[in-house]
Amino acid sequence: MTDNRDINNITYHDDLLKLTGIEREKFPDLVPANSILGNIRKEITDELGLNADVKVISGTPDVHSAAIGSGAVKDFEGHFYVGTSSWVVCHVPFKKTDIFHNIGTIPSALPGRYLIANDQESAGACLNFIKNNLLYYKDELGTGAAPKDFYKIADRIVERVPAGSNGVYFLPWLYGERAPVDDHHVRGGFYNVSLNNNRDDMLRAIMEGVSMNARWLLKYVEQMAGRKFEAINFIGGGANSAIWSQITADIFNRPVRQMKQPLMSNSRGAAILALLALNMMNIDTVGKSVEVNKVYEPNTGNRALYDEMFNRFIDIYNRNKSIFAKLNK
Repeated sequence: MTDNRDINNITYHDDLLKLTGIEREKFPDLVPANSILGNIRKEITDELGLNADVKVISGTPDVHSAAIGSGAVKDFEGHFYVGTSSWVVCHVPFKKTDIFHNIGTIPSALPGRYLIANDQESAGACLNFIKNNLLYYKDELGTGAAPKDFYKIADRIVERVPAGSNGVYFLPWLYGERAPVDDHHVRGGFYNVSLNNNRDDMLRAIMEGVSMNARWLLKYVEQMAGRKFEAINFIGGGANSAIWSQITADIFNRPVRQMKQPLMSNSRGAAILALLALNMMNIDTVGKSVEVNKVYEPNTGNRALYDEMFNRFIDIYNRNKSIFAKLNK
């Protein structure tokens, strides 16, 4: 409902408010991100045993805090997040929109800065799908509960499958897609499966498929940013996986920095933003405060294979999108 074309003067937009049919008075007043709103209420300090001078600071959405917690806080420093969904994001100093690929810049959690925003609908959810809906589905053929270390076991399996998953492609569009194509009809699944393939191939294909789609998105994010990223910081649950980090580096053809405690990126970012608001940290030191676990360099031996697979991946979408539109009206 805001006009955020001027990053230093964000206001509600009268015409957008009219479209909602809701009076301005029913919307909260706008304050900059990370504003100190006041002290915590006394009844809460008493209940929680906190000091009376604890400050309340305006918060941010998950993508914004993750961008800070990723350590990629300078303009044109990118990060890749794999959780249930996924995104490729970076800070930029300008306002811009790409309506053809569902990408745009929005006010970031940092003063005077924008954030390239986008979202892939299904990423880590794809691994959960094969775990919960295929391998360990609860029916008459059920094989019991999934092992608690399922993802670690999956990593070990994927490590022994060659790049390219023995010809199997995975299309990660299990719930439609938002970016780089805004397509509510498209659906996912395994492509080019033969009698010679097995679930080992399928597990690797899932990781490759999610990263292929992210490479597709990366193309347009870098196009909007106006430059190629030197490296990508990798966060979220997917970044706990060494093999997924390597697969992403190979498919992106970029060094991938697997960040330490990648699952903590959102909460870490919120804490850093609070420290910035309280003048207990300087923005120039944020990147240094977020540690890298390991840097994965692209394997040049997989370059030609993944370039060819990427072109076929996009071709599969283009050739089938009209069929998906008919199947999922």
